[in-house]
Amino acid sequence: MGQVLTGKVAFVTGAGRGIGRAIATALAREGVNVGLIARTEEAIREVANEIRGMGVNAAYAIADVSVREQVEQTVAKLTNELGNADILINNAGIGKFQALVDTDPDEWKRTIEVNLMGPYYVTRAVLPQLIKKNGGDIINISSTNGLNGAATSSAYSASKFGLIGMTESLAQEVRRHNIRVTALAPSTVATELAEKSNLITGNKEKYMQPADLAEFVISQLKLHPRIYVKTATLLGTNPF
Repeated sequence: MGQVLTGKVAFVTGAGRGIGRAIATALAREGVNVGLIARTEEAIREVANEIRGMGVNAAYAIADVSVREQVEQTVAKLTNELGNADILINNAGIGKFQALVDTDPDEWKRTIEVNLMGPYYVTRAVLPQLIKKNGGDIINISSTNGLNGAATSSAYSASKFGLIGMTESLAQEVRRHNIRVTALAPSTVATELAEKSNLITGNKEKYMQPADLAEFVISQLKLHPRIYVKTATLLGTNPF
C-alpha cells in the first residue's frame, strides 16, 4: 500500500503560476495543506484562496529564494501557520537563453543564484523539519537541460546540472532518515517562462502541460516509502 497524502504539509516554491501552481493545487486536491512561496503577492494570494476553497489550509509568503534571509523568514512564517513540512517542492526558477559570450555576467550569476542557490537555501531551512519527523519527500524541478547542454543554455544548464548533482548527493545523506530526494527533468513545459524564452512554437497544447508534471508528482509521492525515484526524465511527445 502506498502513502496517503491527506493531512500532510507541503511547501512549494515558485507557486504563483505555471508548474508550481499546478503542483500546489494538485496537492490540495489530495488533502495536503500547502505553504506557498513566490515573489508576486497578487498571484500567490489567488492560489492560496483557490486552495482554501478546496477545504484545506493554505499559507503564503513573499520571498526571493536567492536571498537566504528571506528564505529563512519565509520558512519560519509558513511553519508557524501550518506546522512542520512533510514535503518540499523546489520549483522556483528563471531562464536566460543566449550565447555564452552574449550573456551579461550579472544575468549568468543571477540564474545560478535563483536556480541552484535558491533550492539550497530552501532545503537547508526545511530539512531539519523532515529529519525531526524521520521521513518526507524533497522534489527538485530540474530540466532536460540539466542532463544535456544545448546552444544558448549555458547558464540555465549549469544551474540545472548543479541541481541534479545536489539532489543525488543529498539523497545519499538523508536516506537513513527515511527522506526521499528526487530530481525531475522535464523537457519543455508550456509555461509563461517557456513562451517568453521562445521555446514554444505553434500550438502550445502540443507541449507538456504543468498539470501533466503535477500528476506525475502526486503519483510519485504516493509510492510506498520503501522506494524512491532518483531522477525522472519526462519528455513531451511534441517534435523537438
